[in-house]
Formats: sequence, structure tokens, C-alpha cells
Amino acid sequence: MKIPDIYKTVIVTLSDRASRGEYRDLSGPAVRERVREHMRTLGWQSEEETIIIPDEAAELSGVVARYARSFNMIITTGGTGIGPRDITVDVVRPHLKFEIPGIMEMIRVRYGMEKPNALLSRSVAGVAGNALLFTLPGSVKAVNEYLDVILPMLEHTVYMLHGIDSHGKTGG
Repeated sequence: MKIPDIYKTVIVTLSDRASRGEYRDLSGPAVRERVREHMRTLGWQSEEETIIIPDEAAELSGVVARYARSFNMIITTGGTGIGPRDITVDVVRPHLKFEIPGIMEMIRVRYGMEKPNALLSRSVAGVAGNALLFTLPGSVKAVNEYLDVILPMLEHTVYMLHGIDSHGKTGG
């Protein structure tokens, strides 16, 4: 196996207000720019698509199901807390073939040491269909903190997912 010729990422912002145009989404574009820049540093061709949807379970479930088949990575922003409209984790989790708990556990511990509110995030990481999937909080600050941990391990994660050893040879 090999990594895709064009690594396709969809960034899904969950926000009732942003989906209605009441305010401008900042977290989705922040993710897009960080992912795009990281792909450039890896020398990978990439395409990033951003969408904004309301905090609605059926809509998110449909988006995950659709993009998990045809994209390489899904990153959501928003809806990872404990509020009544924070549905992201509960909707995404049933789509996961498997979860990668260590990533989000490490992020919660790392930032929770300084800011205990960070421990309220229920973010998950895993594989849905053919795609890596990461659920991030909705603030730009949190997005950047999470991506500071996720992006440095992304290349190795992709290689593992595609059965490629760290030297670029096909795994056996």
C-alpha cells in the first residue's frame, strides 16, 4: 500500500450560529491553514474542504459516513464539551472502526495541568471508514493546541494506517 497521491481532508465546523451566518467561523479556517501548511512541509499534495453545519446529530452522522468513504482525514471543530448541544463525540463514536485514545488523553493531560477546564473536553481520535478522524473543540486557541500534538504524529499515523513501515517500505 501507499499513501494517497492527494491527501484529502474535510474540516467540519459544528455551530448553530455560524451555520445560520450569525458569526464567522474562525476555527475551521484555522484548521485548514494548519493542515495545508503541514502537508506542504511533508511534501504531500493535499486538498482541504471546509463545511459548516448546525449542531444536529443526523446531519453530522451523514457527513461522517459520506466523507469517511472518500476522504483521508476528517477533522471536526466544536461540540466536544458537556453542554446540551455538544453532540459531536456521541455522533462520531459509532462511526469509528477503532479509537486511538492516547492522542486525546495526552492533550487533555498536557493542557489540563495548566487549565483544568481543558479536562472537560470529550474529544476523540480514531479511524472511520478509510479516514483518520479527530474531533477538536471549537475555539481557535484549542484547535491550535490540539493540532500542535496531532500534526507532528500525522505522517507516522498515516504510514501505520496504510501498512507502510517508517522507512517507506510496505509492511507485511
